[in-house]
Amino acid sequence: MRGIRKFFARLLAAVVILAAIGGIAGMTINSHVINTQKENIVCAVNEEKESLTSEEIERLQDFDADCILILGAGIKDNETPTPMLQDRLDAGIMLYQEGAAEKVLLTGDNGSVGHNELHVMLNYLIEAGVPEEDIFCDHAGFSTYDSMYRAKTIFSVEKVLVVTQTYHQYRALYIGEKLGLSVRGVASDQMKYAGQPAREIREVFARVKDVFKTMLKAESELGGEVIPINGSGIRTHGE
Repeated sequence: MRGIRKFFARLLAAVVILAAIGGIAGMTINSHVINTQKENIVCAVNEEKESLTSEEIERLQDFDADCILILGAGIKDNETPTPMLQDRLDAGIMLYQEGAAEKVLLTGDNGSVGHNELHVMLNYLIEAGVPEEDIFCDHAGFSTYDSMYRAKTIFSVEKVLVVTQTYHQYRALYIGEKLGLSVRGVASDQMKYAGQPAREIREVFARVKDVFKTMLKAESELGGEVIPINGSGIRTHGE
């Protein structure tokens, strides 16, 4: 019995040590992702700020992005974006109207009949007055990694202006940069979102996961025909 207890005590100690090492490694990777991308977040749209300053607009225009990339964030029903997605869309529309880029790339999950983010996102931009030919839709943006990977490989994007909330920006920009894109971000934080603490925790694990994916240069879940971003986006809209 004493030998068995000694074995399990050693096993428990080994597990605790490995867990501690894993936790330290994870937090180190998490800090690395954040610290390397802080400067790539050009500006933020928030509760107190209804428009960009002239200096911010000039900085964005000087970047000369191929497109404004708006990452999906869920829908409430077949016609309504979640508050988080609506804020991203509103920020993207503002950037387009200010001349930050001539094209908008919408990317999200269209993996099932009952969940078509792109339909909602596309209609929202059209109703806001963005010309249809300037809107591209990536229906296979099942993850942040897939969205950034496909922006480069499917839509031939080289310089991208990413729109998402601050907590998510670091990972999106990191992935894009590691995949060879020139990236800048505009953080979209116009309100406080329900469930954000849990979202922040999940994001730590997602950052660690995607660091390893970028190291492996993993391919996106789906490939497809190359559709350069500098043309018309109407053919990408679907039915």
